[in-house]
Amino acid sequence: MIPEPASHDRRTVALPWGDVSYLEWQPGTPPSGSPRPAAGAPTVLLLHGGGLDSALLSWGGIGGELAAAGHRVIAPDHPGYGASTRAPWRASQDRLLGYVAALIDALQLEHYVIGGLSLGGGLAIGHALGHPQRVAGLMLLGSYGLMRTIVPGRLAAPVQLLSWLSTRAGLLALGTRATLRSRALLDASLRPVVRDPAQRTPELLDAILAEGRRGTGIEVFAEWQRAEVGLRTQTTRYSERVGELAMPVLIVHGQHDSGVPLAAARAAADTIPDAQLLVVPEAGHWVQRDRPDVVVPAMQRYLRRLA
Repeated sequence: MIPEPASHDRRTVALPWGDVSYLEWQPGTPPSGSPRPAAGAPTVLLLHGGGLDSALLSWGGIGGELAAAGHRVIAPDHPGYGASTRAPWRASQDRLLGYVAALIDALQLEHYVIGGLSLGGGLAIGHALGHPQRVAGLMLLGSYGLMRTIVPGRLAAPVQLLSWLSTRAGLLALGTRATLRSRALLDASLRPVVRDPAQRTPELLDAILAEGRRGTGIEVFAEWQRAEVGLRTQTTRYSERVGELAMPVLIVHGQHDSGVPLAAARAAADTIPDAQLLVVPEAGHWVQRDRPDVVVPAMQRYLRRLA
């Protein structure tokens, strides 16, 4: 497994339905020559993706870098993922948005930047739309919620129908489980997601295998998929509302993201009043793992703008 970096603490907060485990990095001293954030620089809340993911997998290599720039950084394991309790309710977008809001209240956050990958990006958008006065900024990496259908164009209707049938038959979850049968299968499934072979390290494969075998994230993600994949469209379509986002928004998108087409990110950037789009060359969907050399500095620059 990927060892948990010593620079962070793992903490637990009790919500009414169960415990949420989260990683926390305390603000550090900016590197020599870097501008020091103003007093009261916003806390950064980072939300991971669905399926075979967790706070450590998505943000373990990034949280410390952002904290070194002077920010408190928090990354929770979603209900049923990582070390967090599985919730007694069935996962849906609304239920998960309720969990995010309850977590923020429990941590007494008032002025914060929220960011997320994939499913986590969709949760970040939904939370920002619901709490615009509290959210200082928004960072979206390969974000969910930017499309009406799973794929655009002429194939939209048949792909949507097949995906709807697959979620109800449990085939997508079975496919994910199949990748855990061997390291070779897992590596093959990761190639479109993390395109750089140097980033698909043995340690990363070990950590994903461990997460898939011990946790319930696959089942929770399948619940969310059944709620989100509609017969004709996706249930959540933030593409129709992103123009309401008044805070500064950083959109980071892999050039070869196979999960969310780059065109959807471009359309969102054109619609949001204060948006910056960074297209990461040669990167896939798990963009911060694929090209941390590009993504981390971009996030740091964005946060400096808000500090």
